[in-house]
Amino acid sequence: MKVIELNKSVTEDNDEDARQIREDMRQKGTLLVNLMSSPGSGKTTLLTRIVSDMKDRLNIGILEADIASDVDAIRAEQAGARVIQAHTDGMCHMDALMTKKAMDEMGAEGMDLIFLENVGNLICPAEFDTGAGCNLMILSLPEGDDKPLKYPLMFQVSDGLVITKTDTAPYFDFDMKACRERVLALNPDIRIFPVSARTGEGMDELEAWLEEKIADWRNK
Repeated sequence: MKVIELNKSVTEDNDEDARQIREDMRQKGTLLVNLMSSPGSGKTTLLTRIVSDMKDRLNIGILEADIASDVDAIRAEQAGARVIQAHTDGMCHMDALMTKKAMDEMGAEGMDLIFLENVGNLICPAEFDTGAGCNLMILSLPEGDDKPLKYPLMFQVSDGLVITKTDTAPYFDFDMKACRERVLALNPDIRIFPVSARTGEGMDELEAWLEEKIADWRNK
């Protein structure tokens, strides 16, 4: 597993960098998914479950973006994904140029699906186009059902929402109906997937949606 250091992007045209990444991914037939959430929501656990479930039928890569450390990358690699660890030099998000540098190091040839596991927070990652063909966010039950009220942009820019740790429902006061209503008021087109990566609940529906997104991406 390679570890690279990414300094702050010097480009002033993030949108153009993002457009170029999307065009390159279309030509390769690879869907890049920008996965965003707060720390501790279960991003890495969810990804390792997806890799374990789907690696026999899809070639999956993961770009692990962290301010420091490589613990998440090691777990993802052990699950069977092609992994590269990107250190963001203190930056709280990935932008398109940083994503391109990491993608160039990984190589997307022959890949069906690549996840960019963005830096953990609900603010900065929503503000920067990474060049992904799909934005997917995670909200865990322990975080509470009021997060759409506090961080609306994250929900507005996401194509899908994964509500993780549903197996903890007996221990937390999380109103699923209220959460859905708040999310859909911000983004009527978002798909919502309540799942437990530990028990497997809801994973089939999420994984089927990812395969549909890959097929749609290749047919654009």
